[in-house]
Amino acid sequence: MNKQETKKRIEKLRHVINHHRYLYHLLDRQEISDAALDSLKHELKLLEDQFPEFITPDSPTQRVGGAALDKFQKVRHATPMLSLEDVFSEEEFRDWQTRIQKLIPDVRHPEIFGERKFDGLAVSLTYENGIFTRGATRGDGMVGEDITQNLKTIESIPLSLEARDMPAALKKKMPDLEKRVQNGVFEVRGEAIITKRAFEKINKEQIAKGERPYANPRNLAAGSLRQLDPKIAASRALAFFAYDVVTDVGQTFHSEEHDILRILGFRSDPSARVLSTVEDVMAYRAETERERNALMYHIDGIVAQVNDNNLFSGLGVVGKAPRGAVAFKFPPQEAVTRVRAIQAQVGRTGVLTPVAHLEPVNIGGVTISRATLHNMDEIKRLGVKIGDTVIVGRAGDVIPDIRAALKDLRTGKEKSFRMSKRCPVCGGEIAHPAGEVAYRCVNKKCPALKREGLYHFVSRKAFDIEGLGPKTINALLDQSLIQDAADLFDLKEGDLAPLERFGEKSAANVVGAIRIRKEISLSRFLYALGILHVGEETAQTLAKQAVAKLKVKSAKCKIKEIISIFEKMSLDDLQQIEDIGPKVAQSIYSWFHDKHNREFLQKLDRRGILASMPESRIRYQELSGKTFVFTGELKTMSRDEAKEKARALGADVSESVSKKTSYVVAGEKPGSKYDKARELGVPVLTEDNFLSLLT
Repeated sequence: MNKQETKKRIEKLRHVINHHRYLYHLLDRQEISDAALDSLKHELKLLEDQFPEFITPDSPTQRVGGAALDKFQKVRHATPMLSLEDVFSEEEFRDWQTRIQKLIPDVRHPEIFGERKFDGLAVSLTYENGIFTRGATRGDGMVGEDITQNLKTIESIPLSLEARDMPAALKKKMPDLEKRVQNGVFEVRGEAIITKRAFEKINKEQIAKGERPYANPRNLAAGSLRQLDPKIAASRALAFFAYDVVTDVGQTFHSEEHDILRILGFRSDPSARVLSTVEDVMAYRAETERERNALMYHIDGIVAQVNDNNLFSGLGVVGKAPRGAVAFKFPPQEAVTRVRAIQAQVGRTGVLTPVAHLEPVNIGGVTISRATLHNMDEIKRLGVKIGDTVIVGRAGDVIPDIRAALKDLRTGKEKSFRMSKRCPVCGGEIAHPAGEVAYRCVNKKCPALKREGLYHFVSRKAFDIEGLGPKTINALLDQSLIQDAADLFDLKEGDLAPLERFGEKSAANVVGAIRIRKEISLSRFLYALGILHVGEETAQTLAKQAVAKLKVKSAKCKIKEIISIFEKMSLDDLQQIEDIGPKVAQSIYSWFHDKHNREFLQKLDRRGILASMPESRIRYQELSGKTFVFTGELKTMSRDEAKEKARALGADVSESVSKKTSYVVAGEKPGSKYDKARELGVPVLTEDNFLSLLT
């Protein structure tokens, strides 16, 4: 090619590369493979190296270029980059609306624009004559730092602006939009982020190098953009979401700014919308919170802003926050409070768990007054004392736990916790075998073991008896109406009716609920027994082993047949079962050879309890060899029911996602398992997809 032909080839390559950047980062589409796109970029780089006079600032090759900087230059923002006031509840949101309503009495219920609040680093992008020339951090709101070279490494930031697919209504209102953008200064603001998948990949690399993983994506995004060498920022795979057009190009509503951003090639929040009422705002916030875990990036709430730009400007600024917008945050997942006391709680297996009694604090929308400390090793690791100020969290909406003790806030009056030498419930001996973490009450007749064992027996994953919660169990024990779980099946309406909160109808409902649970799947039955180290999956494994040894052809068997099977199994037999190690085998063997436990099983047998065989014994195993993981809330069934249906067709069910997982079934509010599946490329099924496999 001659020089003129080379110039035309370079221009065409840039156009094609920018087109595919737009498809990938704005429309989530690909027309060519990554390898093909890389090949186009490589050709462009070679041609530009040969003819450097044809290099332009907006060329795709300029995303990573130049030597590392000695320092960042300061940048004064033409318009201050303000922060937002936070609100956390509907009441606080309504208070904000009331305040702004007083300032604009002529406008009743101003229209609100809602969008997700990205958890990243706020930055400003400046374009001159349509070419990206400068990018800056927020800084103190008035002066930031010039991080242009680092921002150029972000593929979702266009280096030049071109209007695409402009809606007719906007074109009519702003016929010269592209002309105004490409002739003069144009400023955009948004958030630089690191996606969940990129963050996890970076941390895996850190761990592989023997280095500490990064704490969170937000800090990593901020740190990446403040590196003096752009190549470091480029290696972090950052993304950018735009949310504000600062330059006046004829827009009168904030909602129009989002349209402008998308037209010009910026990625913005696809869920953003106009909200007419408080109810609309609350519904949008609830919807966003439900979808939060499934998103590719972290968010910490929504932004609610007066949509009319004139009204927004007229409301002014208080401090460093505009009056016309608030950050409507999700309930915090961590909070700070004080430890009032630490007490040992006896569980169903006799293990003593230290529990911190806290000054009540709201976490994730729930008031928390207790948090587990797990064991004495954990107390030692945290260094927590009675009276300490602590950070408490509820990751994944599970039981609260203490994350850290703020030792710098100590007064000197704090006290260390020491585990009692006697059981706090029965006064019996406490065992702490060498090499074990747990302290355990060895009194098998300890009331705490009986009580906790009953809670477990009737729980959702065991017998699942509706209406029999801890309060009712406590009342039955306190009134000596039951001595153990087998006595539940002898209860009559008249036994329950005199209890507090019970009438004839509610008593009849509970007795009916107990009666229909006299037949239970074998795996649930084994889980309900509360054998130490036997969880849901181990119970399923034991059930399959028992079925293999049963000679009966019936789909049901009596408890005495179960007793016979496990009494005949030696310790060695148990250890030969897949996924059952020596410790678990010893626990199972000891349980079934304990006189007290055998008497309890015989008592259940006399009450007519029947164990139903896994359906896989009597049905074709269509899903044999497949492993399922369930996450989120299902609409047509509980997760436990879904697991049983999968097992009934021969599938295995796991609680964690790995490369060996066949499918992840995701309901509403899926958690980290969903993200893990996407990272590993494991197929994700909707509830409807899963149901279609069952038919």
